[in-house]
Amino acid sequence: MGPFTIYPAIDIKNGKCVRLSQGDFERETIYSEDPFAVAKDFANQGAEWIHIVDLDGARDGTKVNEKHILQISSELPVHVQVGGGIRSKADVAFYIERGVSRVVVGSLAISQPNVTKELVKDYSSKIAIGLDARDGYVATEGWLNNSHQRVIDVGKYFAESGVETFIFTDIAHDGMMNGPNIEAIAQLADVTGKNVIASGGVAQLADLQRLKQVSNVTGVIIGKALYTKQMTVRDAIDEVTERC
Repeated sequence: MGPFTIYPAIDIKNGKCVRLSQGDFERETIYSEDPFAVAKDFANQGAEWIHIVDLDGARDGTKVNEKHILQISSELPVHVQVGGGIRSKADVAFYIERGVSRVVVGSLAISQPNVTKELVKDYSSKIAIGLDARDGYVATEGWLNNSHQRVIDVGKYFAESGVETFIFTDIAHDGMMNGPNIEAIAQLADVTGKNVIASGGVAQLADLQRLKQVSNVTGVIIGKALYTKQMTVRDAIDEVTERC
């Protein structure tokens, strides 16, 4: 197996670094007024990638916090993976042309699958499909709406369309610190046969080891566990790095 990547998460709302519980905009905790300072700390601890979500963008369907995202991408020695409010080809191009390493397409993949397939053709591995699951079905528009499409069906469709990377989030587990939904993650990884980045529920270092053992799971996004000091980015990287 290749390297297992730790993606510390920064969720930006009103220009601040926050966490939501189960994606609920009414249940937010502000952890920092300065997302750039948080990202710099993650980079200093050895993070090679940072996962950034424009929460306002996800809810409003348009870019809102791009200034903060591009500052992190351009001024720090990290790869940035960004999602939230990306609803058109122009939104994707905006970030990729400005040096963002990977753009996460979620709602657009459900509402305009053909446009999404064109993006995959144009940008290849710079596109990831974000599959946010509520009871096995994909949720969209910042998790405010449920689609009628099953996660595994959407995953299979896009895997056959050339997508190499999927990000799977179980909404019921997100921000709840009760462990990831290993079974659902493993099912998506098995059905697609592609790289799956797990998100939601990571609370302790043992969760990372469990995820690392799942075939085709190549990384994990960690949010609340970092902000509540359950672990550090350095702890997480050390835990999944092969020991000699």
